[in-house]
Amino acid sequence: MKLYHGGLAEIKTPRIIVSDHVGDFGAGFYTTTSIRQARRFVKTKCDRERKTGGIVSVYEVPDDFLQTAGLRIRVFRKADAEWARFVEANRRNPDYEHDFDLVFGPVANDQVYASFALYESDLIDFAELISRLKTRKLTDQALFHTERALSLLRYAGSEVVPCQLK
Repeated sequence: MKLYHGGLAEIKTPRIIVSDHVGDFGAGFYTTTSIRQARRFVKTKCDRERKTGGIVSVYEVPDDFLQTAGLRIRVFRKADAEWARFVEANRRNPDYEHDFDLVFGPVANDQVYASFALYESDLIDFAELISRLKTRKLTDQALFHTERALSLLRYAGSEVVPCQLK
């Protein structure tokens, strides 16, 4: 199975990334099963960094990588209350730590982030946040949180993604 990572540079050897931008599932190396999602992320990075292009790096993983023995794996099948609490913990507390090697589940898109912002500002309650999440069709993401998890990824190539400066 293929996983994709969108960014500004080709990444042949993935590594754990600790960023000032808090990800849904914490620090690590993010991928998705959606080439379209990876391309969108490249364009978002281009806009943010004022670049004219980026790269989608492609990786092969075993089809059953979410059942890899010896790894602590958390799978969120949908954007439900449990997923929202996990994303909230990672977003609100930069020092939040979890002990999973690999986390897989929905990616919070711009509309979801807007709903989280309303919730975090106490403009909507948790029940309303969950109600809003249920109406969204979200793409997936896989966070490789440890070196052991990263060992599953095998570099398989890349694609250049052109961007237009706004």
